[in-house]
Amino acid sequence: MASFPTLAGLIFVEADADHGVAVPERVRDLVSLRRVRDRIDREYALPLDVGALARGVNMSAGHLSRQFRLAYGEPPYSYLMTRRTARAMALLRRGDLSVTQVCIEVGFSSLGTFSSRFTELVGMPPSSYRRLATHGVVGLAPCLAKQVTKPVRNREARVAEPHLF
Repeated sequence: MASFPTLAGLIFVEADADHGVAVPERVRDLVSLRRVRDRIDREYALPLDVGALARGVNMSAGHLSRQFRLAYGEPPYSYLMTRRTARAMALLRRGDLSVTQVCIEVGFSSLGTFSSRFTELVGMPPSSYRRLATHGVVGLAPCLAKQVTKPVRNREARVAEPHLF
């Protein structure tokens, strides 16, 4: 692949060896970032790390993290944790799996890490969420239940105050 400067060196394009067309560098990066996000969405339950994701699209881990954050608002690891938590919420709402089973199903190897990440994003421990959510979304269409129970990123969830009786 050869790079050719254009417009007095302001825009760089890269010749795509597969298709023989000039592709702007930013577009190529966005395509790669979309591949990474799609891989996370597909393989969230597998052990994924930023280095492996970066190697899959021929980027360094640092470059991938910076570009992913610019494109999607959070780094790839945070996106993975959000994706795992969203799936865990859906499984806990179903109510047929224990918290430990859900933890393993969504790709966490440690129940403690799962509980702390879940609490950070959702605002309550998974066991409390399971108990409350099975009753809280009864009668809601699944698409609405998914929207109103979507995990919140960056510690924005309020931690439920303990109720002492």
